Order: sequence, then structure tokens, then C-alpha cells
Amino acid sequence: MGIELGLRESKKQETRQLISDCATRLFIEQGFEQTTIAEIAAAARVAKKTVTNYFPRKEDLALDHHEAFTQGLARTVAERGPDEEPLTALGRTFRAALLEHSPVVGFTGPAFARMITESPTLTARLRELHDQREEALAAALTAADPDPVPAIAPRAAAALIAAADRLLFRRIQELTLAGRSDDQIEATLIPEADHLRALLGAALGNHPTAAAS
Repeated sequence: MGIELGLRESKKQETRQLISDCATRLFIEQGFEQTTIAEIAAAARVAKKTVTNYFPRKEDLALDHHEAFTQGLARTVAERGPDEEPLTALGRTFRAALLEHSPVVGFTGPAFARMITESPTLTARLRELHDQREEALAAALTAADPDPVPAIAPRAAAALIAAADRLLFRRIQELTLAGRSDDQIEATLIPEADHLRALLGAALGNHPTAAAS
């Protein structure tokens, strides 16, 4: 029974990835707004309903890492070591993602980055995801310091951190569209990210919700 469930889940993941890959190819070739769900279904050789079952929103076909993206900062804060401050943990995980050239921090390749910037729908959806990322981080910082003084402190810290995070994401996209390689972007972003973390550390001071150790 366990093997059967495992195979079934594996098949679902394969189908989901196939649909996502076909959608991305069509979006890049034709544009996001111009591509229909029916065309994606035909390319993946599945029913139209299968596409919408896996991806209820058309935008999710393009931005299929949205859950990892929106929960990433919050998860880092929640899963950090007992003696590690939130800002330190966030800086560490961003550096790791930068070295891995992770799509979650903005490494998408020029064709994909261009597809997003040329689509008003995807640009708006990306803003929503950044907002959700900030809200999740605020909740995690509140859980880390459930009785802050002043009460707005976790939300204020989340707003500052999320703004810096959004700037770094846009910077990676900007350099990607300028024709820089991933290695060149990494080399540029390391000192820039360090500079932003220093600014955040100075702005947040020693507040327990986000202080740097």
C-alpha cells in the first residue's frame, strides 16, 4: 500500500512538473497574457481541468515556487538555532541561496525575467507575493517575541527586512536583464547584500525581534 501511494504521489509530481514546464515554455514564446490554459493542456497532453486542478491560478503556472517564496523568511526565523538572532539567520540563508543561484531569490534567467517584466499580471502577482512574504515574516517575528515593546516592533522589523529583501530580488532581476551571468551577479550581490544587512542592523539596533548577534 505504501509503495502504491508513493508511486501515485511521484506520478502527481511528474505531471505537475510537466504542466509547469510546458506552461513556462509557452509563456516565454508567446507571452503570459497571450497563452491560454487550453494551449498549455494540449502541450502537456492533459485535460484542461487537470491543469486547473494542479494550478488554480494561471499566475501559479509561471510563479510555481510561490509557497517556498512567501514562507521562506518566516521559516528561516522559525527554524533558526536557539542562540541565533533572526537577522543573522536571514543573512546566512540569503547568502546560501545567493551562492546556489536559487530562483527563490531571483535567479530566473533572462528569458523568464523578461517574461515577468513584460506581463502586468505577473508583475502584480509578484508584488502580492512579496507582501505575503512580509506578512509571514511579521508573524514569525511576533512568535519569536510574543510580548514586544512597542507592540508594532515585529511588524516594523518585518517591513524593513522585507524591503531590503525585495530590493535584492529586483537587483538580481535587473542584472539578469542587463546580460550578467549568474556568477557575475553573485559577485556583485555579495557586498551589496552585506551593505544592506549592516544598514538593517544599525536601523534595528538590539531589538530582540531582529537584532544581529
